[in-house]
This record gives sequence, C-alpha cells and structure tokens, in this order.
Amino acid sequence: MLSATVLIVEDESEIADVLEAYLRREGFRTERAADGERALELHRVVKPDLLLLDIMLPKKDGLEVLRKVRAEGNTPVILLTARAEDIDKLIGLELGADDYVVKPFSPREVVARVKAVLRRARPEEKIDILRVGNLELDIRAVEVKAKQTRLDLTLTEYRLLEALMRAVGRAFTRTELLEIALPDSEALERVVDAHLKNLRHKLSQAGVGDMLETVRGIGYRLRLEP
Repeated sequence: MLSATVLIVEDESEIADVLEAYLRREGFRTERAADGERALELHRVVKPDLLLLDIMLPKKDGLEVLRKVRAEGNTPVILLTARAEDIDKLIGLELGADDYVVKPFSPREVVARVKAVLRRARPEEKIDILRVGNLELDIRAVEVKAKQTRLDLTLTEYRLLEALMRAVGRAFTRTELLEIALPDSEALERVVDAHLKNLRHKLSQAGVGDMLETVRGIGYRLRLEP
C-alpha cells in the first residue's frame, strides 16, 4: 500500500504542499493537479491508486471530475471540501466518492483516511515481491536481488532493507529500525549503524549503494535511484 500513487487535486498550493509532504513521508508516491481538466488528464495517464479531490476547482469542479472518473473506472476518491453542508456530502457519496474530509483538516487525518480507503479497496491484496528501482525483495523466499544479482544478506540486514523498501522516501530513526530488525534485543542504537554500514557495502558492490541514505539528525531512508 505504501508505494501507492495518490493524485492530489487541489488548487490551493499551500494545502497541496502539506498533503504531498505528509503522504511522501509515509512512503506514498504523489502527483498533483490544480484544476479539474488537468486532474482528468493525469487520471488517464498516471492511473493513480487514489484521488484526493477538492470540490471547488477551476475549469471543472470536483463533482464533475468525480462523475467522469466513475464513468471510466473504480479509482478510490476522497473528497476535500470547505462546505460542510450535508447536501454536498450526500451528492459526492451518491456519485461514488469513498470518503470525504471537511476543511480545515489535519494532514495526519487525511493520511489515515487514505490508508483506510486503500485497505478497503484492496482487502485481499498480499504483496509477495517488493520492487524499488533495481532492488527486488522476495518476501516468501526471504531473498533480495540487486540488478538481478542475489545479495547475501544476514537476517537483520534483510529486515532493515524490507522496512526501508516498504516506505520509500520515509526517514526512519535508529530506534524504529532497531525495533523492526531486533525487536527482542537490548542492543544499543549504534548497532543499527553497523548493520546498515554492512548493508550499504553490499548494495554498493551490486551498484545500488546510493539508494541507502543517511538522514542527518534522524536516521536512514531508502530513495529511488536518480
């Protein structure tokens, strides 16, 4: 789910900036449109996993966009509206919106709604393979390949890489990574540095070492290759 693409359709750039920042922090990919016509173009080209759709938009309003999106498929849609009247909510839901959020809203709440709607939309989805750039992680086989070459990782290195691949772009603290990789251990946070140093060395040997980044003052993250 965390690698899903969310199309943010919002003409107020400050709101779009905040939503994009929070979604990317959680590992989502994002696209943006500032008017209804551009939203429909991106919906057809990008084929996003979910739309965050403002109702009040230039060129085509959100409800018109929703009608056309529903005529073309079943992409989940969460409406964003500054109008709290019940009629707006009912019209939107009757047209096929999956949820709505009334402005002003908490960005964290919106992210939570996005995750909930995606879970409902894909309840049976089970991911067996994670792919990020030239990295491929097979969950069932507990195996990682870089540029089609199998990497010889320890279990701790594998767990760290899996966590990072599940949330591309998100910065993890050392504490978070320690709990993920060594949940029952009393090891100190600097142990994570040692494991990630070894992991980066193995990734570098395979030609993808630049994907693992140190985030100053926070910890580590995995990024897509440039």
